[in-house]
Amino acid sequence: MNWTSVTDLKAQVGRLWERGLILASFVNKESLFPRRLVLKGPSSTNLTTSFDEVRTWISELQRGKHFRIVMRDVNHRVIGKNNVPDEVWMDSLQDALQLIGKTREAQCFSDLVALTTERFPALLPLLARRPFQVLELAENWSLLLDVVARMQRDPRPNIYLRQIDVPGIHTKFIEANIGLLSEMLDLVLPAAVVDAQATGAGGFCVRYGLRDRPRRIRFRMLDDALALLPGSAAGQDITLDHRSFAALATNVGRVFMTENEINFLSFPPVLGSMVIFTAGYGFESIESADWLRRCDVRYWGDIDTHGFAILDQLRSYLPDVQSFLMDRQTLLVHRVHWGTESDPERKDLHRLTTDERMLFDDLRDNRLGKCLRLEQERIGYGWFLESLNRIT
Repeated sequence: MNWTSVTDLKAQVGRLWERGLILASFVNKESLFPRRLVLKGPSSTNLTTSFDEVRTWISELQRGKHFRIVMRDVNHRVIGKNNVPDEVWMDSLQDALQLIGKTREAQCFSDLVALTTERFPALLPLLARRPFQVLELAENWSLLLDVVARMQRDPRPNIYLRQIDVPGIHTKFIEANIGLLSEMLDLVLPAAVVDAQATGAGGFCVRYGLRDRPRRIRFRMLDDALALLPGSAAGQDITLDHRSFAALATNVGRVFMTENEINFLSFPPVLGSMVIFTAGYGFESIESADWLRRCDVRYWGDIDTHGFAILDQLRSYLPDVQSFLMDRQTLLVHRVHWGTESDPERKDLHRLTTDERMLFDDLRDNRLGKCLRLEQERIGYGWFLESLNRIT
């Protein structure tokens, strides 16, 4: 019979716990109890046709603990007067916690609420929103509050994470909890000391005035006259932090960017030129290099939807960048080397040229083949040299 069992009652209260409502009530002080639970019992017909089952059901409910049953008298024309469950009530928070076996966890969370109320009451809304995340960090919650206190005493300290010297705290602990710490700091620190433009885990340091790891750019000069170090430029594989790269005093007139390391390393000498080894999406490292905007920049990526998406993104930093070896003729000539793209880009790209957009649309819409791609390293080296000679 589909009548409410003790297990069903426990599940109803369990859902209140799983939704975080019980723990949130420790913060917002809005009591959930006493609370009437849903009770589905036997019909009048069941009393006649399944009287033994009804008695068993009533007996099992009455043996249950931590809830209150309200009975009612039923006068039945066949079996006479009987007392059956009519309502089930959860009278108190303590009863609810005992029913679902969460008394210890609730007490722990209550202690965290008390500690937070004492030290940083501004964080209480966070506890109400993310009670289980906070509960998982119960052993380290006071340490997280110590980090918040350190940042509150000295906002935007211009130090590395490694230099946050708080007893019991190490860099990996902070890095492991950056998401939650960011929410905490946003609630506690004045808006004036938070750089709202910096978001996500990658923007944590900038957002709160900490020193970030320098972004690095790897490049080769392709002209010996432009060598930065003694010797031949062709043999110099150089990596600089983004600030040093931005400050380069160089007469470079043309810059090639490629996603493939062997293409980067095998790029031949070209007068007045440099080649940069990029790393897919994300060009923040070159954003401050204003001198690049005076150069003839050529981007060489895979001929697939993501290659064009990366080119589109690069143009948000360098609007005049041109594509290199990302054309229809190159694709068709290398049909034997076509491969498959596992997760094609589907969104529209608005910074492509007309020819680029037509090829992108053909790739995205599978007009030339299903999930087609041509990886840049599969392009013949002779074809590459001929294409390079035409533009240099």
